[in-house]
Amino acid sequence: MIDPELVAKIRLLFFAEHWKIGTIATQLNLHRDTVRAALETDRFNRPKQDRTSCKTDPYVDFIRHTLAQYPRLRSTRIFQMIRARGYEGGSSQLRRLVARLRPVLQEPFLQLRTFPGEQGQADWADLGKFASGKPAVVSLALSLPFPTLAPWL
Repeated sequence: MIDPELVAKIRLLFFAEHWKIGTIATQLNLHRDTVRAALETDRFNRPKQDRTSCKTDPYVDFIRHTLAQYPRLRSTRIFQMIRARGYEGGSSQLRRLVARLRPVLQEPFLQLRTFPGEQGQADWADLGKFASGKPAVVSLALSLPFPTLAPWL
C-alpha cells in the first residue's frame, strides 16, 4: 500500500511539474509500476481500439496495385494520384498505409559466406611512378587470416 502523502507527491510531480514516470521513479526510489498505480490513470494500459473505417480504405486496392507495378513510387506521388480520385484524408495517414503495403525489395546481390581458410583478400594500389621513372605498384594490405595460403605467396 502506498502512503497517501507519497501518492500526492507523485501526482504533483506528474500532473503539475510534468515529470516523466521514469524520472519520478528514479528520484523517489520507486518502481515504475508503483508510480503508475499511484497515478491511477488508465491511459497507460488502454486497450487498442479497433478502427471501424478509415479514409484510405476505398483506395487500398488501388495503392496495392500501383505499388506492385512501381514499388519505388513515393507516397507523395500516390497521394496526388488518389487525391485526384477523390481522397480527402491527410498525407501522413497515407504514408503510414503505404509503408505497410510497400513490397520489401530484396538485395540484388548474393552475400558470400565462407568458412575460415576458404578465401583470402588483398588490395593493390597504383602509386604512379618513382623519381627514376619506374612504375610503383605496391601491395597495401594483405589479409591472411589463415596459414594455408602462406606457401603460395
